[in-house]
Amino acid sequence: MRAEIQSIVTDIENSLTLLAQRMDYETAAYRLEEFNARVEDPTLWDDPEAAQKLMRDRQNLVDALASYDGIKQELTDSQELIELGEMEDDAEVVTEAEEALKALKTRAAEKELEALLNGEADANDTFLEINSGAGGTESCDWASMLARMYVRWAEKKGYKVELQSESAGEEAGIKSASYKISGHNAYGWLKSESGVHRLVRISPFDSAAKRHTSFTSVKVYPVVDDNIEIEVNPSDIRIDTYRSSGAGGQHVNTTDSAVRITHHPTGIVVTSSEKSQHQNRDIAMKALKSRLYQMELDKRSALVNEVHENAGDAGWGNQIRSYVLQPYQMVKDLRTSHETSDTKGVLDGDLDGFMAATLAMDVSGKSRADANAEE
Repeated sequence: MRAEIQSIVTDIENSLTLLAQRMDYETAAYRLEEFNARVEDPTLWDDPEAAQKLMRDRQNLVDALASYDGIKQELTDSQELIELGEMEDDAEVVTEAEEALKALKTRAAEKELEALLNGEADANDTFLEINSGAGGTESCDWASMLARMYVRWAEKKGYKVELQSESAGEEAGIKSASYKISGHNAYGWLKSESGVHRLVRISPFDSAAKRHTSFTSVKVYPVVDDNIEIEVNPSDIRIDTYRSSGAGGQHVNTTDSAVRITHHPTGIVVTSSEKSQHQNRDIAMKALKSRLYQMELDKRSALVNEVHENAGDAGWGNQIRSYVLQPYQMVKDLRTSHETSDTKGVLDGDLDGFMAATLAMDVSGKSRADANAEE
């Protein structure tokens, strides 16, 4: 076997080692039996939320086992094909098996990065907030571009996206928007996006076609499970209802259904403007608890805390990523130095490379080196 292919095999084996450690492969079969036994319990759905969590946990374990076993089997099959091809001097078979190994290496590396999502709330759904910053109309337009980018990214992941609230810009774009993004590891992937995002381009709003710089802040918070206790003192909050409406038009009903909750000790304000006032209270309270939980997570981690402090002011000096459309094409993350000239792809939601680079930098968990050191 050629040295290059042997190196690829070694990389895949290292990824398998990390995957096995992350799911505790030796006990996985036993834990799956326990899950299956609990699923058969006729009283399981007496508590729907607990049942749903159990089903998610079970499915996550099933998926992890299937991924690990699948990669391991493909590795064995490809190695055997190479050996067979070399024995029979069949270059076509050898080449085909080597190409399969290269593709397998990429897939194993992706699964390895996902395995780094082992933080306390990484598997949770997430709230994503976007707020325009310095730059006026330009910034509002940039905020709407970022909103589209994240929605596209989430849809490509197969996640469910729900708009919680939105404030339109005076001339174009949005001043702010809040989304709930639901899916396995939604928070783990998106949490590294918290910070200020800077855009440089020729302004479509400037008749002189001058280059403008705009800033928008992104903040990400995990949706808190009921298993995580977050107490909110009723005396610490103010709940306001206000008039909300649809996109406009004479047949659009306007009701006093939107809800705003203000948390006095922290100054946190959350809103929700669905049709049902009762539903809005529930959504807004969950959003508040998520913000408070995120603050607690930040206290526990100096690195994460630093990231969120940097997300404070949407202006010069605080950006985590620059998107340059003029005079050249480049998106660059200032924390990891990961960059690409495919600006269109990024703005269409191709963000995995940036998120993976942050994971590899140990923002969210142990690196391969850390895991190997535990052996």
